[in-house]
Amino acid sequence: MRRARQSRTATGPVAALAAAAERRGGGGRARVGLCVLGGLPAAGKSTLGRALRRRLPQRRGWACALLAYDELIPPEAFRPREPGAGPLPPCWKRSRRELLQCLESVLRALLGEDPQAARTPPAAWHRLLACCQRQGLLCPAEGQAGPGPCWAPPATSRPLYLILDDNFYYQSMRYEVYQLARKYSLSFCQLFLECPLECCLQRNCLRSHPVPDQTIYLMARKIEMPDPKKNAWEQNSLILKSLDGAPEDDEQIISLLATALENPVKQNEEDTEQKEADRAICAASAVHQADQTCRQIISQAMKDAKDKNVLPSEMKSLAEELNKLKAELLEDLRQGNNLKKQICIQNQYSDPAASFISAFQHGASNVVNKYLLK
Repeated sequence: MRRARQSRTATGPVAALAAAAERRGGGGRARVGLCVLGGLPAAGKSTLGRALRRRLPQRRGWACALLAYDELIPPEAFRPREPGAGPLPPCWKRSRRELLQCLESVLRALLGEDPQAARTPPAAWHRLLACCQRQGLLCPAEGQAGPGPCWAPPATSRPLYLILDDNFYYQSMRYEVYQLARKYSLSFCQLFLECPLECCLQRNCLRSHPVPDQTIYLMARKIEMPDPKKNAWEQNSLILKSLDGAPEDDEQIISLLATALENPVKQNEEDTEQKEADRAICAASAVHQADQTCRQIISQAMKDAKDKNVLPSEMKSLAEELNKLKAELLEDLRQGNNLKKQICIQNQYSDPAASFISAFQHGASNVVNKYLLK
């Protein structure tokens, strides 16, 4: 029933993509891999990507398409707002999000699901479909009536690799692609070209449309290389030295792509290491904010004690007790331990940071009152 409903609503290139999935998977689920190809401008990414597109069908019999972001994002999106404003103008970010939406629609179609093409920006959608047509994922249909573009899919049962050619210099940019792979249980891997900044600048000058040098400098300062030890989701990654260009038939590259293809990302795969890292960052931030608040509370408590004529000889002891209380409660917050039972019950806070502040205020008041009542 699901297939029948789709056949009535999916037309033109959408129907062609869905049909391509049927043929590619032999009636089953298509085997699709996403390969992120990243690095600085002029590092050699496009050269390697084109070489892989030629060689992978020959070496392994895989279908392969190269999706170059520079070609799929309109040129006006790369214009900076003002000199020195940074490498990410708002229109570029928006275009990149639109392209990711279109990529998801294509993936859904290739997997035999509703591509939801109506939700994708029309201009970006047609640019991506035209790219698919040029590379043989969709072929011009013969003898097909009706207005508008329509394509017929090539008959093939081969696995398909989509190579995404972009700078991908922020980890978050690559993680967006990984999330797509996890959402649809696709294969995922990364090829990252490491090239000296001076070499990139020299190569860039020889281009017909060079990237502004300032953009390359900014990317070089901000670049975040794949780190499989820190991020479990980056385990299928390969960093390649790029001086004279990386060989397209490098056995390491082929091995990485094959390993990723045989081990697609599981939809329910828990990214434990990443979650632990995120929790540690959040905990450190909460502790820092709590420490700053405690310092303000202590400063005000000491001022109040001085205004109420607490003896100078006792002010030092008061400060020591307040700082000791702060240290104990901060350690509880840092370790994620429950605060003292009687204080938590009294305050009824569900937020640990809010409970901590209330607990410290309560404890600090008791300490100050002890000195005032002497």
